[in-house]
Amino acid sequence: MNENDLLILNFEEVRRRSIKVWKAIPTDMLNWKPDDKAFTCGEMIRHVMEGEFLYHQILIQRGSAALSDIPNPYETKEFSTVEEDLAFAKPYREEFLRFVRGLSKSDLESIRIDRSDVGYVRTLGDMLLRIAYHESVHTGQLLDYMRTMGVERPNIWD
Repeated sequence: MNENDLLILNFEEVRRRSIKVWKAIPTDMLNWKPDDKAFTCGEMIRHVMEGEFLYHQILIQRGSAALSDIPNPYETKEFSTVEEDLAFAKPYREEFLRFVRGLSKSDLESIRIDRSDVGYVRTLGDMLLRIAYHESVHTGQLLDYMRTMGVERPNIWD
């Protein structure tokens, strides 16, 4: 198994577990949030999918400087259901995974992604791990939301 295989496996496993959590949230609870400053469940799910799209654009551009010039298809699409959002995100997800599959070991180590606007510059490999971690953190938050709501949580440790 090479670097790309491991990265893809990680992205697919993180998303598989996220989807288990997302689909376990009752539809009537997708607008629930723990306080006025928090995301709703639906907003957090959308944030993860939109975040992957935006991170992909950052990787393509080698930094976040040109991000404002790129049309964001999520800006005009309201969250509706988990299934509809997953269908909407599918082509962007597939494009992102194709991008990852096409990277070389040298790319992962030598390409620098400039996010100095938020305080860091990292290698492409590091950024890819950060993208998966971002989704994992939000999946954990949703599990906590579900506990607070008194909703049965799925077993993601299968």
